[in-house]
Amino acid sequence: MGRRTGRDWLADVSLFLFAVGFSVLSEDPVLRGENLSGGALFLDVGIGALACVSVFLRRRWPVHLAVVLLLAGTESHFVTGGALVAVFTVAAHRGPRVTAWVSALALSPVPVFLAQSPDPEDPGTESAIVYFTLIACTIGWGLFVRSRRQLIASLHDRAGRAAAEARRQAREDIAREMHDVLAHRLSLLSVHAGGLEFNPKAPAAEIQQAAGVIRESAHQALEDLREIIGVLRTPDDGDRPAPVLADLDRLAEESRTAGMRVALHQRVRDPGAAPRVAGRTVYRVVQEGLTNARKHAPDAPVTVTVRGGPGNGLSVEVRNRAPSPSGGPEPVIPGAGLGLIGLRERASLAGGHIEHGRTADDFRLAAWLPWP
Repeated sequence: MGRRTGRDWLADVSLFLFAVGFSVLSEDPVLRGENLSGGALFLDVGIGALACVSVFLRRRWPVHLAVVLLLAGTESHFVTGGALVAVFTVAAHRGPRVTAWVSALALSPVPVFLAQSPDPEDPGTESAIVYFTLIACTIGWGLFVRSRRQLIASLHDRAGRAAAEARRQAREDIAREMHDVLAHRLSLLSVHAGGLEFNPKAPAAEIQQAAGVIRESAHQALEDLREIIGVLRTPDDGDRPAPVLADLDRLAEESRTAGMRVALHQRVRDPGAAPRVAGRTVYRVVQEGLTNARKHAPDAPVTVTVRGGPGNGLSVEVRNRAPSPSGGPEPVIPGAGLGLIGLRERASLAGGHIEHGRTADDFRLAAWLPWP
């Protein structure tokens, strides 16, 4: 057993207090079915106190503790609280086979109890019915806790695998982009270089022209390579022109046409002068932010702010009112946030960074990209 965390201690102390409280309530004849007196009561209370303290051993020996307390419950009226905690621990943390054996032991007196045709008016009958009902409910609750924990672990595992798949897909997109864009540039460079090699006595004007094409092709290939490393083109972009910073007005207008309330504050003096990689990444950040706002807070206004310039970098912020939480706990949903994973890859490869999360009552998505 590992070292207890603060949360473990809180849970153990809470269950200890539950066992103590239940033992005190066991003094009620409705739960006990009879009264004790003298030395028998003192012994009963002592056994109950040990049962309550033994709750702190439930993490190390849950099965042994459950068996001992269930058997001791036949002799003591104050052990029921600790027995319920031990049975719950077995159902929540042990496999179905062990849980089935412990459940069978806990409920084994039921057939004997029914075979005796108990009198409904007898207080002992009512006490036995309450006891067996509590045991059954405790087993059911423990099974629910275990299944929920397994479900959450499965969802986290699936989310992790989905994130790894998203990163793998992004790298495949980079490889495809490198092949599609650089193949043309390098093949053109190779053709002209080969022409110079096989025709060294060509006129000076032709040699100068071929050398110029080679230099321009090499320069453009380097530029394309920088863009490929900094940009992940989505498969459905096709052959459309890649978006740039100046296209944010059109993107905001499209969202307004769809019914969103978008306020775009474009504070870059000359958007057309922004680097293509940085401008394209900012466009994708705003696009993802508007998509998330439309999905999770469709009625909330969205504010987009873009600022920056040469030497200061290019920053963008998308802010919208976060949806109000519901009354219950928020479910763990696997597979969410893959778009943000892609944005993080884009920003990292472009030399920038991205951050997102709640700020007061708003959800904020922000990024910074270099602008030499």
